[in-house]
Amino acid sequence: MLNRWNALAPDAAAAAILPCCGSTAWAAGVAAARPVETADALYELSDVVWRELPREAWLEAFASHPRIGQKHAVATAQSLAWSDGEQSAANPDELAKAALAEGNRAYEDRFQRIFIVCATGRSATEMLAILHQRMKNDPETELLEAAEQQRQITQLRLRKWLEQD
Repeated sequence: MLNRWNALAPDAAAAAILPCCGSTAWAAGVAAARPVETADALYELSDVVWRELPREAWLEAFASHPRIGQKHAVATAQSLAWSDGEQSAANPDELAKAALAEGNRAYEDRFQRIFIVCATGRSATEMLAILHQRMKNDPETELLEAAEQQRQITQLRLRKWLEQD
């Protein structure tokens, strides 16, 4: 996968990796740093590029996700498929779905963006507890926490992306 990706034109390489994160600036930055020789080098590069991005690029990545427990039209088909898998352990019942929807609304009202959590392996109850805990954060602390959650999600998706070969 890496050899083929390294050989792509810059725009095509950025488009190919974009579903892993959702930030066009991140995708362009990672693609611009090619060639990448190993998976570990890609993971490290991803983190470096992510941490250097401006707030607006982070917000773009956040907006590419479906809400926890929901689908989202902005996400790419690949991103939606990965989100479904990442949230599969949640398996919320109707009560949990309603609580997550209410929590999502409260979070969005407070922070003006969707709640981002690395959902892999977490139940709906766990994610709801995390959401309630993070509602106590000040806006800057919460932005940094959301960025860290996005970084973790991106790492998982990069691994899935490399396995598509």
